Amino acid sequence: MQVADINDLAQLRVGIDECDTQLVALLARRNSLTQKIGAIKQQTGAPLHAPDREADLLAARRQEAINQGVSPELVEDILRRMMREAYQNQQAKLACAAPHLSPIVIVGGQGAMGQLFAKQFQRSGYEVKTLDKQDQVNAAAILKGAKLVLLSVPINALETVVAELPKLDEGCLLVDITSVKQAPIKALKAAHSGPVVGLHPMFGPDISHWVKQTVVVCEGRDHDVAQGLLAQLQVWGCQLVELDAKKHDEAMQIIQVMRHLTTFVYGQFLAKQSHTLAELRSCSSPIYQLELMMVGRLFAQSPELYSDIMLAQFDNVESLLAQYQQTFADTLKKLKAGDKPALIDAFADAKAYFSDSTAHFLTQSRSLLNKANDAKVLD
Repeated sequence: MQVADINDLAQLRVGIDECDTQLVALLARRNSLTQKIGAIKQQTGAPLHAPDREADLLAARRQEAINQGVSPELVEDILRRMMREAYQNQQAKLACAAPHLSPIVIVGGQGAMGQLFAKQFQRSGYEVKTLDKQDQVNAAAILKGAKLVLLSVPINALETVVAELPKLDEGCLLVDITSVKQAPIKALKAAHSGPVVGLHPMFGPDISHWVKQTVVVCEGRDHDVAQGLLAQLQVWGCQLVELDAKKHDEAMQIIQVMRHLTTFVYGQFLAKQSHTLAELRSCSSPIYQLELMMVGRLFAQSPELYSDIMLAQFDNVESLLAQYQQTFADTLKKLKAGDKPALIDAFADAKAYFSDSTAHFLTQSRSLLNKANDAKVLD
């Protein structure tokens, strides 16, 4: 049997380099094709995201991978990353689904979310104006003739801002994008007699594209007038979830407020420990590395924004916090008593809640953990 030497290794690495060069060339060709597809979608008004096409493509490539002895998970990971790049490439110019909503005025248009929406509307060909604090003396002129007014202001300022708006045209659609919906919609309806809708984009201003991003829609008044705006969001690839405003706020008390509060407290706890972040990261498992990333992500963002989110619904989550504290205290009591059967029973109760999704979550989290581990290795 021939023993491989260093020259064989060098030659094999040359072969890998050649494959990588070919891959880069193929990626460039694919990017060119996706840009042309984006141009056609813009001309025809087709939405950026085609779920059936995506599912068929992934299934076909996975089967091809299996046929050729390649990991289908690897192929799917690569394809999903390429799709994300394709959606990003197709953002330059987008279809206009509701030209009758132009011109649009974004109140708070200089803020991060205001700029995000302004840029997206402009990509779809809408005339967009912004109204900020420094523009108040010209507010009436800026709002004159507006067909859609979108409020992108802090939660605690919304009622004041909307109350101070000059009278809007009767047919103007008034929209807010705060993370709370009952009080803002009530304030919008009190200030404007025309159509009103509440949106909650479940993403921040740092997204690379809008495809698959969730936007919760809460009906306000004359909901049929909002259909053009909703159609535009769908053209951009958004997933729309229609909810009653009360149901939305109750869901956000758990999804957002309790989660932010828990992360906020845990971040403060870490900051008081004797171990540096570098020390913790150096010996962390992929799952803890991912947890640190998510905690760090919160503290990399606006303290005003997250304080407002937590304060806006504190009265409503106070009882939830009490339940959370009680659950923590009960768990601590079991630990102090060394009551393993009780801990197992508590585990089983929680597991039953997740039972229908555990397999799916396990698969999804495995992919996320691999990415977290890759990021750690590359630091």
